[in-house]
Amino acid sequence: MTDVKLVEVGPRDGLQNEATVLSASTRVELIERLANAGLRHIEAGSFVSPKWVPQMAGSADVLQALLPKKNMANVHLPVLTPNVQGYQLAREAGAREVAIFGAASETFSQKNINCSIAESLQRFEAIQALAHADNVALRGYVSCLVACPYEGDISPAQVIPVVRRLFELGCYEVSLGDTIGRGTPHSVRRVLRALLAEFPAEKLALHLHDTYGMAVANLMTGLELGIRTIDASVGGAGGCPYANGASGNVATEEVVYLLEREGLDTGVNLNALVDTGHWLYQQLGKPVVSRVNQALFGKQG
Repeated sequence: MTDVKLVEVGPRDGLQNEATVLSASTRVELIERLANAGLRHIEAGSFVSPKWVPQMAGSADVLQALLPKKNMANVHLPVLTPNVQGYQLAREAGAREVAIFGAASETFSQKNINCSIAESLQRFEAIQALAHADNVALRGYVSCLVACPYEGDISPAQVIPVVRRLFELGCYEVSLGDTIGRGTPHSVRRVLRALLAEFPAEKLALHLHDTYGMAVANLMTGLELGIRTIDASVGGAGGCPYANGASGNVATEEVVYLLEREGLDTGVNLNALVDTGHWLYQQLGKPVVSRVNQALFGKQG
């Protein structure tokens, strides 16, 4: 058993913020490469309208290509389903795990999914009912953990009710997103301590963005408080849509490098991961942003 569970979000959260649209077959190859590197939880896509997120078109094709493969038998392939229609399409494609996405900021919820926080949670009730009947696992996300691009700082009192409701809806785990990467160890520690007073650490995950270069510092804060599930994106794919030119998701290579040197097992082959990140950025037509990837590529022994 590994010490830390990594959830690879590059093929979904990473790619949906990249300007280059990759084909379904290229995304299938990316996910297979990630699985071969040892990752066992990999976001495979998003069942949203291609009109709004063209990068996620063909998510059904991705799932249907991967699920029958023997080398994917022990790999979890969650997909994002924002509404009942998306859930039904995901199920038709064979999805066995879906994710729902809420926010701790009222303004962010309105601008991101065109409804209030309360309305979004009501939508998720219908998904939960279907998922329960279908024996489909449900993962939750909460964005704007410490700050919102529209409202500024977010208090723990805004976060806790959303997390609580997601658990009430049956989510086996809730991923806590520092959406704009503005968190620091102080602000992350503050909200995590408040959450951990009510929820067990093993049911919480950290989804950190590196916009201000704070992701690894914030990750260490989470580890010190007992968090052992980390979301990350290979190569650092997925620039921040709220800060032009800024990096987005923390790079999986950086997370694995850090954890290994802290004596924690992830089950991931760092060299294979570095190769995959380099390959992905070749497909995207730009230099890889992960600093660990830049330092290690071509130097693996």
